[in-house]
Amino acid sequence: MPRANLFAKMMLILTLMWIPVALLYGYSNKTTTDVLRAELGESNQNQLAFFQSQVNTNIEMLASWPNLLIHDPDIESFRKLYTNGGYFNLDEINLVKRIQNKLSIQESSSNWKSRLHLYSPSLRRVVSENDARAYDPALLQATIKPGWQVTRAKEGNEEIFLFSWFTVAPYGIADPALKAETIVELEFDSRNIQNMLDKFKDDGRHDPFYYREDMGVIYNRTSDRDLTEKMMEKLNVSPLPESDNLTVNIDGEPYMVSIVLSKETGWYLIDYMPMADMLAPIQKSNLLFYFSILTLLVMGSVAAYLLYVQVQIPIRQLIRGFQRLQQEDYSVRIKPKGRNEFSFLSERFNQMVDKIQNLFEHVYLEQLHVKEARLKQLQSQINPHFFYNCLSFVTSMAKLGRMDAVVAMSHSLSRYYRYTTRQERELVPLKEEVEFVRHYLEIQKMRMNRLDYVIELPEELLDLYVSPLILQPLVENAVIHGIEPHAESGLIRISGELGEDGTVIIRVEDNGGGLDEVGREKLKRRLAEPMSEETGCGLWNVNQRLQLRSAREAGVRTEDSPLGGLTVMLVWNEHPKDDHDEETLRRSI
Repeated sequence: MPRANLFAKMMLILTLMWIPVALLYGYSNKTTTDVLRAELGESNQNQLAFFQSQVNTNIEMLASWPNLLIHDPDIESFRKLYTNGGYFNLDEINLVKRIQNKLSIQESSSNWKSRLHLYSPSLRRVVSENDARAYDPALLQATIKPGWQVTRAKEGNEEIFLFSWFTVAPYGIADPALKAETIVELEFDSRNIQNMLDKFKDDGRHDPFYYREDMGVIYNRTSDRDLTEKMMEKLNVSPLPESDNLTVNIDGEPYMVSIVLSKETGWYLIDYMPMADMLAPIQKSNLLFYFSILTLLVMGSVAAYLLYVQVQIPIRQLIRGFQRLQQEDYSVRIKPKGRNEFSFLSERFNQMVDKIQNLFEHVYLEQLHVKEARLKQLQSQINPHFFYNCLSFVTSMAKLGRMDAVVAMSHSLSRYYRYTTRQERELVPLKEEVEFVRHYLEIQKMRMNRLDYVIELPEELLDLYVSPLILQPLVENAVIHGIEPHAESGLIRISGELGEDGTVIIRVEDNGGGLDEVGREKLKRRLAEPMSEETGCGLWNVNQRLQLRSAREAGVRTEDSPLGGLTVMLVWNEHPKDDHDEETLRRSI
């Protein structure tokens, strides 16, 4: 299971930090909303009750006027009148005028527009502010009822409600339209109530209206009537309480509804407000809080990401670098980013690896020099035997009078030893190495008449620079191990090629006994292991020098030869990895 990185851990910590904050804020917000909703409901209920009391006060004041007027002296005189022939005399006319004047004064004493009518059953006359006319007793008898009477009416295109209140003297008389001494009617319409609803609505976010089930609705003049009708459809599901606060959902939006019943008129005063309007400040505060939380979360995420990029990634790069270094991969390098502490560590890590690599290469070269010194020591032990054999050949040829053979042997031998003594050079052209090999083969050919050789190297290879004595050990192995033990063998071929990718291959082939697949695999393993007495130092030395100066892929390879013996190949890339001058880098292994 993969371990969580630093960025994931920091994001988890940030999330866990904000979750309790969000939960606590949500709980606090819910509590605040509930309290605010309750307080607003109570406040709205109080306002509605106060408004209802104002309306009731006006209605009660109007209802008290008939009681006052009945006891007026002029009205008492009026109810004792009996007309003769249906016409008033002058005194009676003056009395009616005084009564009309008092009715006008009484009507104008209130802000509400109202009308007063004085009925005289004995005279069959009704007196109003501007008129004194006869009336139909039967129609009046059907109209007179206790309490406030409400009827629908139309004035132009406007539908209104007429409120009427009758006061009869004496009280409790039967058939008051016929037998009462005086009847006073007070009348006003619903526009007075509309005016007060309009004023109440202007004071806030209210939308009040009056409702009575058997009559209908008294709207304020700017009321949303469609919404009010939907509201009443919801409220009429159950009987309305005398006073209550309700929450009603209309079209998915909640409304707070307050209800107060007027016991004087039997009408419900109903007011509603959208909850969204009441909770708008809280919602705005919520949005600000959540935006702040989101901003802090984003900033925390950015900080965590920067910490991840600036700290964890460089640390992981350093860890991977040390892991590769532990695996002896000294080519590892860390690319510094920015200018900070980790870039400083990366640069110091690269410097440390450079020093370690240089140290290893230096030690490796020293070991190689030791091996070369040992090789030279072995060569110095072998060369005398080789030299004695050459001198013996010269002596034999001189006795036979073969001066040409003596001259050829002396010439090749001098060239051979001149090349071997010039070991101070690190690199030599391949053509010089080939020329040295040619002299060696000429010497061996004089000793073995059956020996023959072919050198097939293209010109582009001859200009390459190689380590000295890198080809001669292969040819010497071919002569000693491939040709000499087998009397029927005697051919050595040296060939090479330069690939398009810069790979150089030089082959040394013989038609000797060769090696089977098991033998070649065994030789391959020995070349990869540290040098031992069994391995020998010639091929091992050549293989190590190629790998050191070129790459791990370079070295000595073997395969079956088309000539019938063994093919030993030198393989490397013409662009070396070690540091030399430009010419050396371009032309050496």
